[in-house]
Amino acid sequence: MGLLTFKGGIHPDDGKRFSKDQAIRPIVPKGDLVYPLSQHIGAPANPVVKKGDHVLKGQKIAEAGGYVSAPVYSAVSGKVKGLEQRFTPTGNRAECIVIENDGAYEEMLYDPVRPVEQMSSDEILAKIGEAGVVGMGGAGFPTKVKLSPKEPDKIEYIIANCAECEPYITADYRRMLENTEELVSGMRVVLSLFPNAKGIFAVEDNKKDCIEKLEQAVMEEPRMDVKALATKYPQGAERQLIYAVTKRAINSSMLPADAGCIVDNVETLIAIHTAVVEGKPLLERVVTVSGDDVESPGNFLVPLGTNHRELIEAAGGFKADPEKLISGGPMMGFAMVSLDAPVTKTSSAILAFKEDIVSKNPETACINCGRCVEVCPSRIIPSRLADYARRHDEESFVAMNGLECVECGSCSYVCPAKRQLKQAIGSMRKTALANKRKK
Repeated sequence: MGLLTFKGGIHPDDGKRFSKDQAIRPIVPKGDLVYPLSQHIGAPANPVVKKGDHVLKGQKIAEAGGYVSAPVYSAVSGKVKGLEQRFTPTGNRAECIVIENDGAYEEMLYDPVRPVEQMSSDEILAKIGEAGVVGMGGAGFPTKVKLSPKEPDKIEYIIANCAECEPYITADYRRMLENTEELVSGMRVVLSLFPNAKGIFAVEDNKKDCIEKLEQAVMEEPRMDVKALATKYPQGAERQLIYAVTKRAINSSMLPADAGCIVDNVETLIAIHTAVVEGKPLLERVVTVSGDDVESPGNFLVPLGTNHRELIEAAGGFKADPEKLISGGPMMGFAMVSLDAPVTKTSSAILAFKEDIVSKNPETACINCGRCVEVCPSRIIPSRLADYARRHDEESFVAMNGLECVECGSCSYVCPAKRQLKQAIGSMRKTALANKRKK
């Protein structure tokens, strides 16, 4: 049987050789920890502490600001220094709670947990929501909301996104190898909410060791299976993943639940296990530190709120002054304007490169080669959509299916004219979606 995949896509150098063989190492933060109130899609969290308060590790410092929102917890004990405007990894400034780490790591006493099989669906969902779990692959959508579709009986597949197709990032890879039991346990929790669903661990075939370990782990799990995906970017994009696994297509006006699917990232499923089985809130995540300008690339278990400078120090520092810093992967991540930004729930990696290759390759005119069309996983025409975007022709952009773009960057990667297609399309797409919501 052939490997599961989708039409289009690209095969960039994956860069995973820098960090894939480096086991997860915990980081103990030294300086202040910073917690943005908006680390998720939806309403910002509301602070429940004030300047001067002493907090414990695991204590709630901000509560959900609405149904589509998520609380925030302190990963250390210490004193609240106040509410301040600070940089986030995306380069924006946001309201943040700043905590002075006292180094004691005095932790909360958590409520006793009950076996999952003794809990109702509402109780499980409440624990996931209260723990502050969100989509940790980058989207940040509150997981409780995702796991609360209108018709749960119609959900047929819970897909664990184990593709990790972004170049350089190996955090999920290490999680699959080192935290296999917790990952499977998280899937077990989610399946308990959907009686008619099957759990699928969808893994790219360049991670054969993960496939073997997961297959062994689910041998006694009749409702779980492991599927091998073709190694190709953007195999882990939600729409492409659903199509590869189920051959069901969705568009920008649909949710995965409309195709009978729910997709959760590896880190998210482990956080679900921690919340429901261990009774602890979301306090930490694994972050890859990599790139050709990092002295000792690796994968680190990082308390949320930790400054990115401390991650770089843990990886041995820079070899030289990097020309490019990226939060996340090189395809869909964000260029960082400052290392003085905290690790958040959606921080998967920080990458440092000796050269800023993109800025050294200026754009030229489109040569109508069609390569962007060939690789586009959404089967649209990026070159034309970028032209509409640059002319601010929103009507033509929408008519030519510009909203179907998943902003994967495959078009920009293959363009011989070095046109910033993804950036232009993404900007217009955000404008068009905002105007659509207003109507």
